[in-house]
Amino acid sequence: MIHKIYMHKQDIYEYIMFTIASAIMVIGIYYFKFPNHFSFGGVSGISIVLARLIPYTPSYINLIINIILLILGFVVFGKSFGVKTTYITLLVSFGPSILERIRPMDGPLTTQPVLELMFAIVLPAFASAVFFNLGASSGGTDIVAMILKKYTKVDIGTALFFSDVMIVIMACIVFNAETGLFSLVGLLAKSLVVDETIENINLAKYFTIICNDPDPIVDFITKDLGKGATVYKAEGAYGHKEKTIILTILKRQQAVELKTYIRKNHPGAFIAITNSSEIIGKGFRGYN
Repeated sequence: MIHKIYMHKQDIYEYIMFTIASAIMVIGIYYFKFPNHFSFGGVSGISIVLARLIPYTPSYINLIINIILLILGFVVFGKSFGVKTTYITLLVSFGPSILERIRPMDGPLTTQPVLELMFAIVLPAFASAVFFNLGASSGGTDIVAMILKKYTKVDIGTALFFSDVMIVIMACIVFNAETGLFSLVGLLAKSLVVDETIENINLAKYFTIICNDPDPIVDFITKDLGKGATVYKAEGAYGHKEKTIILTILKRQQAVELKTYIRKNHPGAFIAITNSSEIIGKGFRGYN
């Protein structure tokens, strides 16, 4: 029963995060990518290039392509096709079209293309990082990747990268060299921003505490912070005195509280702190 309640709350949290992240992605695409013709990959990049060649807006083309890919996903995978991906794809597909109706854009927001490129990279990349971190995706070319993975032995990462490069080259031909170069910078920076964002979202602090009196510290970790700890005995190499080593992993705010507590109450304790973004277990990722 408790497990079901936990899962229900987790589902609500995830869909709230999906909605917020989708809104952020739509803002980045509609207000910064579309008006500047920044075509660094994905369905939005294809839409920008095609809008130059056919009499439809990028928002409309983006909607049509995403819906086609979504239907294709259901045809190929049936009921096993992800509900999360479907929800996000619908938000990201209809979002730009809705904004186009209520807030039409006839050009870039500013006269600073570099500034707008930064927002065009960071906002969608941040949203993608949130999706990946919660085990979902924004659909689009990710659906193509899922289909390729099922039916072929193609290196998906390489295939998608080359398709993104082709979109950048097309942008350079259809628009101009400046737009193509901006798009290339966006393509190269996008993956870096996604990786860095995921690491920061998951960042935790791994504590190794060496002390003589472990009980008060362990009580603070377990009772005040609500986290677990591992305790074992060791011997100092220099004085051959018995020491106790406490291992624990905490979120950033909890880490600050533990450091403050130890410095104030156990100044003789030795603390080593390591950053980690891949913690799997109870209280962290990957625990059901």
